[in-house]
Amino acid sequence: MWSLLIRNTSLVHTLEAAKGLPRAVVGVESGRVTYLGPEDGIASGAVGPGTEVLDAHGGFVGPGFVDPHTHLVFAGDRAREFELRCQGASYLEIAQAGGGIANTVRAVRAASEDELVEAALPRLKRLLAHGVTCAEVKSGYGLTLDDELKMLRAIRRLSALQPVELVPTLLCAHAIPPEYRERRAEYVELCARDIIPAVAADRLARFCDVFVEEGAFTVEEGRRILEAARAHGMIPRLHADQLSRMGASALAAELGAASADHLEHVDAAGMKALASAGVSAVLVPTSTLFLRQTPPAPGRALVDAGVNVALGTNVNPGSAMSENLPLALGLACLLNGLTAFEAYRAATRGAALALKREDLGTLRVGGPADLVVFSCTSEAHLPYHLGINHASVVVKAGRVVHRATGTEAADCR
Repeated sequence: MWSLLIRNTSLVHTLEAAKGLPRAVVGVESGRVTYLGPEDGIASGAVGPGTEVLDAHGGFVGPGFVDPHTHLVFAGDRAREFELRCQGASYLEIAQAGGGIANTVRAVRAASEDELVEAALPRLKRLLAHGVTCAEVKSGYGLTLDDELKMLRAIRRLSALQPVELVPTLLCAHAIPPEYRERRAEYVELCARDIIPAVAADRLARFCDVFVEEGAFTVEEGRRILEAARAHGMIPRLHADQLSRMGASALAAELGAASADHLEHVDAAGMKALASAGVSAVLVPTSTLFLRQTPPAPGRALVDAGVNVALGTNVNPGSAMSENLPLALGLACLLNGLTAFEAYRAATRGAALALKREDLGTLRVGGPADLVVFSCTSEAHLPYHLGINHASVVVKAGRVVHRATGTEAADCR
């Protein structure tokens, strides 16, 4: 007997193909999808008194969103920097004046692990309410051995406290900390020789990320850190070509990284290298908007080059203070040139592949029952009704973990 039946859908998107299954139902048992198909194909005895029946009311059903790029564990805020940016200050100018990442580093170093956990829980609740069932979370605001471990332990605790599955990433190479500004080579070695082995010993991170950018880390420094991480069993990722073109995409391809993220300044050679190496491109257009940045990442060209494109919120206090993944879908269409379906795929299957999670971002018989019942009839409404939440019911591992109330989920029927 099934534990859950979802019926009366407009369609079910499996993400195994571009087209969904019209008016299909979904059967769930033991946290897995057991049936996808027409209602008259349900086997006798599959539905009984113990089966919870969800009526989709003509909305569509698809896999839970996977957010492949977040910095949602942090302390403090940078609202004042937002005001300065609106008055014309650039991201780099704010950072050079002691703001930016360094501002959040001071707040995180002063915060306890408990305080980091408490601050992050509401952000995760908002992600869940928008349909996110799995999210990557980075460290990177500690920049000492103890503070990076503190952040990653907070991420581990958060995994057990709420329904969103978390994928931890070490980002000790987010910025050169102020105390190492004149000794940057020493900090690179601290990351490679001390922080990475300590994180690996406690299995606190699956990925290691480096911000290769003017004012952050060079290609050579990024290579040193990521090669050390790979030697300790972590998969490389990069913040690449966000503010300038420094060869970060080529480095991602050289190292066989899981993803290169941002990519506003990637060129044709970089796109070709990513495609050839099988490196995913993670776009975060909310940051492009938040930073008033031009040009946006060339999403259309990346898709056409054969690169797997993923889409994330990049929720963080400085350049994307938003947990609204549907907004990112709309911006991916408006700024990055994706179609509605491409944006939807990028936030589900494409994002799962960027995190090396073949099991997520799709609905298939035998696969995890991580799914969303939307209040609209197709994925076309998600970017079109800009920034509006259409997630009516969110299911994680076969269990209903969120139901929209009142006007929380828009109704486009």
